[in-house]
Amino acid sequence: MKAVFLDYGTMGPGLDLTVLHESVDSLDVFDVTSDDEIAERIRDVDIVFTNKFRFTPELLQQAPKLRFIGLTATGTDNIDLAAAEEHGIGVANIRGYCTQSVVEHVFGVLLMLTHSLPAYRASVRAGEWQKAVDPFLLTHPVRELSAMTLGIVGFGELGQGVARAGTALGMNVLVSARPWAEQVPKDRFPFATVLEQSDVVSLHCPLNEQTRNLFGAEQFRAMKPSAILINTARGGLVDSAALAAALENGDIAAAAVDVLPKEPPVDGDPLLDYEGDNLIVTPHIAWATNEARQNAIDELAANVRAFIAGEQRNRVV
Repeated sequence: MKAVFLDYGTMGPGLDLTVLHESVDSLDVFDVTSDDEIAERIRDVDIVFTNKFRFTPELLQQAPKLRFIGLTATGTDNIDLAAAEEHGIGVANIRGYCTQSVVEHVFGVLLMLTHSLPAYRASVRAGEWQKAVDPFLLTHPVRELSAMTLGIVGFGELGQGVARAGTALGMNVLVSARPWAEQVPKDRFPFATVLEQSDVVSLHCPLNEQTRNLFGAEQFRAMKPSAILINTARGGLVDSAALAAALENGDIAAAAVDVLPKEPPVDGDPLLDYEGDNLIVTPHIAWATNEARQNAIDELAANVRAFIAGEQRNRVV
């Protein structure tokens, strides 16, 4: 089995690829693959490993020997799955590899916002504490998580991890039913209820035609003015312009986004231009602890070994 890793550079430095090399007969590893290079690199291989490279029907037609695509991510929206199935190409994603990393990121940014940590750091640097009469400075609000309701939209591995952590911290957790569901399961809440009652809404659903721009002006107006939105899932779930307007107008109190609709955002994004202190934007790193990135490589190797053995581990096609 001949394999190629097209965009290993997206995984970051310092990883051990031994288990991946041992899982196939030969493996060529490229940090970056350009559009001009892709056809040549996939033409004669049986297996492709990729993180974010987009596989269209036209591209798949240029890989007559290709039999398996191993994704180093949970999301599959960069692969035309119908075309892969038509060509007899198996596709597998990885699951559960970065749960701890994402959970820690969600609550890290949440605590920054609820405890006004950036604002207090700025106050100290500006000398305000040094000039205070009292031994403490209470110029910014501090909210306790145990008094808050956490809404979860998307209840897979990551959503469940965030829910468990929220429960452990004493939060009331509401898990949303699918917004388009005609019937609400007994252990879920209607999407509208989650918007109306949650102090924090954390997104963990996949991006597809049903979820694209799931959060726009209407949804932000339905949320509490004191609510916080956290998106560590996919940028396309949120209308960036609508979120910027909601933050500026006070429709919601704050947001933390780790993803944008286009990454890297070479053409800009309304959230990058927003200057308010009630927004945290990070460059898609919620998943990326050292441990989680190595887990991803190990899971990738396990998936390809299962494929070679005729097993269906983590297969989406």
